[in-house]
Amino acid sequence: MKYRDLFFDLDHTLWDFEANSRQTLEQLYKELELDKKGIYDFEKFYKNYLVHNDRLWERYRNGYIKVDELRWKRMWLTLLDFKNGDEGLAREMGNLFLEFLPTRKILFPYAIEILGYLSAKDYRLHLITNGFEKTQRSKLKNSGLDKFFKEVITSESSNSLKPHKEIFDYAFKKTGAKKEESIMIGDSLEVDIQGAINAGIDQVYVNHLSTQDPDIEPTYTVYSLIELEKIF
Repeated sequence: MKYRDLFFDLDHTLWDFEANSRQTLEQLYKELELDKKGIYDFEKFYKNYLVHNDRLWERYRNGYIKVDELRWKRMWLTLLDFKNGDEGLAREMGNLFLEFLPTRKILFPYAIEILGYLSAKDYRLHLITNGFEKTQRSKLKNSGLDKFFKEVITSESSNSLKPHKEIFDYAFKKTGAKKEESIMIGDSLEVDIQGAINAGIDQVYVNHLSTQDPDIEPTYTVYSLIELEKIF
């Protein structure tokens, strides 16, 4: 067996972040009656939120903003698109979003099946995630994924972020994994795959959206989690 330690990403790879985020934002939209506060179109609100969230996460990964700013400002910038500059509302939304989101349970197809398959074959499964410690562990518990993973490495616990090499070095030290026996499995070419390349380990690109980047060539590419059976 070439690989012994399999490092998974969580959001967008196993746990369907978009579907779970949408459910959570729909709940906030209704409970906070945002339609009465100038947010007249939920679909536009949701699409704008995704844009602001992606941009702020990039700034956070690059060290330009702190986590607290990310949590509320993604809401505030979305509200501003509807000419609502209520910072108090944005902060309330940010807090409630982090309270409700981890309770969601939507996974990508075959997530449970493939983790069971890999566990039965005696692979050691771990997580490397850029998410927040409390939030990610809550997602794992509520979705039933927690039982599969020996170690959970978050950006918060490691004081680093993918694609930086340091978070992988921390993971190797914590798990005792050897680079030549390790592989990273994730959905993001720029974060997971490039991060694994930076760390000197093989990679599996879980290409749920069938996107390509000619500048990054993963060791393996799959388009569904069930295809991991062909590699392992």
